[in-house]
Amino acid sequence: AAAADADAGDTAGGVGGLQRAPRHQRRRPPRLLPPHPRQDGEDRGQELLAAAAARPPLRLPLPRRALRPRPLHDKPRGGGGADGQAQDETRDNRSLVDNNTAQTLSSEDIEAMKREGASGDAIVEALIANSSTFGNKTVFSQEKYKLKKQKKYAPKVLLRRPSSRSICETYFKKYPARIGFMRVDALSLLLSMANVGAYSDVLAVDMVGGLVVGSVAERLGGTGYVCSTYLGSAPSSIDIIRMYNLSSDMTSRIFQAPLGDLCSLQSAGDAPSVLSGSIQRDLVEPAAVPDESLQSSLAKPINTEVSDGNAQSMTVQPINMEVPEPATDDHLNQGDISMSDCKGSNGNSIAPKAPRAGKAPSPERMKYWGEHGFSSLIVAAPDHEVESVVADLLPLLSYSAPFAIYHQYLQPLATCMHSLQASKMAIGLQITEPWLREYQVLPSRTHPHMQMNAFGGYILSGIRIHRPDP
Repeated sequence: AAAADADAGDTAGGVGGLQRAPRHQRRRPPRLLPPHPRQDGEDRGQELLAAAAARPPLRLPLPRRALRPRPLHDKPRGGGGADGQAQDETRDNRSLVDNNTAQTLSSEDIEAMKREGASGDAIVEALIANSSTFGNKTVFSQEKYKLKKQKKYAPKVLLRRPSSRSICETYFKKYPARIGFMRVDALSLLLSMANVGAYSDVLAVDMVGGLVVGSVAERLGGTGYVCSTYLGSAPSSIDIIRMYNLSSDMTSRIFQAPLGDLCSLQSAGDAPSVLSGSIQRDLVEPAAVPDESLQSSLAKPINTEVSDGNAQSMTVQPINMEVPEPATDDHLNQGDISMSDCKGSNGNSIAPKAPRAGKAPSPERMKYWGEHGFSSLIVAAPDHEVESVVADLLPLLSYSAPFAIYHQYLQPLATCMHSLQASKMAIGLQITEPWLREYQVLPSRTHPHMQMNAFGGYILSGIRIHRPDP
């Protein structure tokens, strides 16, 4: 009976009648290492080393630079195969010192090769062969070295048609002061904010050599008119227009007029004019020449042939292209000049001389601008006070006409903006700072240019409105 009671106690409550502790109160026995046979005299450090060797290796995350793929090269440098590619990857420019001793080919040797008629590519190959550091450079450094030598000894010239962008970039790199340090993005922003388009009458104050006037004429495409005004009696230089290679139709639509004449016409523009109908007729019939004396002078043929037929002693008399100002805007119709009149002394045809840009506008065109105003205004006068110039130019614009003013510095435009806000002559005034970043786009070397111009000037833009009466 006692044995049965002991068995029952073991089953229900535990061993020997003792109650079993709950699960959360039980003590876990210490974990013992497996028995390890140890020889006599073995140190405890040997056991620790053996336990560390039995553990799996620790794997650390690799840096991002190690995960980037390396550029593949078509031709491995060095011994070829894996060894050559490994040798190319270990190259760098740390040991290169620019002390002008790596090149064994002297300038006298190069001049001798030129006198012997060696080509530029041959000179470049000779420079590479005689360079002691060329083989230790990286692939990118070797390409830069080749391009540098090719530009010097084997230059290639590509002829392209000039444009506003190419001319502006060239002057900005060579002579930035001549164009008022105007960058190409600032020039494009000027044309955009002034809303220069086809059939526009643009008033421009160009004190940057003619870059603005040439860009406006290029965008007009021979449809509208651009008037370059100036302060004082001497007109400002617009010689950059010659580099645009504009057609005769585009050049004939570029005028120059002093600011005093435009202001005097604008003051008398409120009175009714009897020439409005004649202006419309002139726009519809541009070939009409109402001046009878001019018609008679143009009707006389120019005798360019010799009666005796002796062509060897024939001399061409210079033709005076300066004619009185007709009533229309097209002073001379270039298509009326026959090809027989453009013959030289040897019978070869010569190109007719293009009309000079910047002629004085006709009185009718001046009257039309005084009555209707210009459709847009662009000012680029870094050497003049912007506030006084704009105060005289804004009344020449038609209502709701946009304008854009460029200046190298911010303070003159801020003063002009405050003056326009106080006089309530314009709305939508804002000062914009153009921002441009150029990128080098090459395989595995696409990044911004190392040397950039971080300053592009400022542009004040707005819309002219009717000034309310006080």
